[in-house]
Amino acid sequence: MKPFNARYTPIGLFFLCLMAPYLPAQNASEAIRAHRMGELTIQARPGAVVKVEQIRHAFRFGAAISNSPFSGRMRDEDEQKYKEVFLENFNAAVTENALKWHSMEPQKGRIDYAVVDAMLEWTDAHDISLRGHNIFWGIPGRVQDWLKAMSDEELLEALEIRATTIGRRYRGRFLEYDLNNEMIHGNYYAERLGESITKKMVDWVKAADPEAQLFLNDYDILTGRRLDDYLEHIRAFQKAGVRIDGIGVQGHLHGDAFDPDTLRQALDKLGTFGLPIVVTEFNFPGQRSKHYQKRNDRLTEAEEQAKAKAIVEYYRICFAHPAVDGILMWGFWEGANWIPQSSLYRRDWTPTPAAQAYRDLIFKEWWTQQELKADENGLCRLPAFYGKHRVQVGSQEQIVDLKKSAGQVTVSFDHPN
Repeated sequence: MKPFNARYTPIGLFFLCLMAPYLPAQNASEAIRAHRMGELTIQARPGAVVKVEQIRHAFRFGAAISNSPFSGRMRDEDEQKYKEVFLENFNAAVTENALKWHSMEPQKGRIDYAVVDAMLEWTDAHDISLRGHNIFWGIPGRVQDWLKAMSDEELLEALEIRATTIGRRYRGRFLEYDLNNEMIHGNYYAERLGESITKKMVDWVKAADPEAQLFLNDYDILTGRRLDDYLEHIRAFQKAGVRIDGIGVQGHLHGDAFDPDTLRQALDKLGTFGLPIVVTEFNFPGQRSKHYQKRNDRLTEAEEQAKAKAIVEYYRICFAHPAVDGILMWGFWEGANWIPQSSLYRRDWTPTPAAQAYRDLIFKEWWTQQELKADENGLCRLPAFYGKHRVQVGSQEQIVDLKKSAGQVTVSFDHPN
């Protein structure tokens, strides 16, 4: 499954993003209409009442899922509520810790697939796309001691086994993977085995799963601090023939505020590669917040309102950008969130102001829901957000998938009541 269904070719997207700073100013609402909406046409009898209600976005509004609800380590009532609230708010997920190698295989040969398997069973059952974070993580502190103790030849073999095993076991199950996390901040494997190891990792995974979509993923990019480094990093891989399918950018290195212009400029520059961009790990407030690592800190009411406003602005900028394929929160509940203050829901499951602001944005402002009448020719045409819609004419109903790749879709009711 391809994670990016744009009407733009990579070359077209390249020029669109390259020219963005020089084009006349286009506000976010105009950009959203241009890039996130198509045309839905309903053919029915003249004068028929037509009801259209969106049931799912094509754009990924998702969140990380914690190990606890899928490993039996969460209270039953919280597990039930966690899954229920997730499904009410999100259409995509990412593994927070379950797929990480040091989590799956802390000791050589003792591999725990149970949590990942349980997550996939649940996401499959609810039509939730799941992102695999991550196959490798070369930050030295995240590499198991038993791997570091190996010879170069043994390490190379272990990496191949890991890539091949994940690719084969989960073939076709994950929408995409982070290949080797945070490489511009550290890469133990390249230090030991040379820069060519990344291409080998890609080739091993794709040999086991030819449709696997492999992303880079790094942080401090959308703040602008490491953007130039990341751009050069991507260019170097492309020049070396490394088959990278998308660009992951973590969204939690800001503090108690973020710079909207820097965010837009970073997305524009990343968009010139013609690859899908996913904001993979979003928290607000972020890792540079005064609240970070102070789990008992509580936001004031004014801070909660500012947080809600900032989340809406951040999402609006990302949703308006044509290269962005999705945005995934890195936690949504205080009971399972590494920055509790960034949660949409408090420990007792009461919503924060940000939860209501988020839901108003996604399920009201960016949600197609209309009732209208067919004209004298039996036609209804309306702009609609890309995604799945329920169309009703009388007692008849059809589910329609309006895809960005097509831009429009027609649904016919031959003999409506």
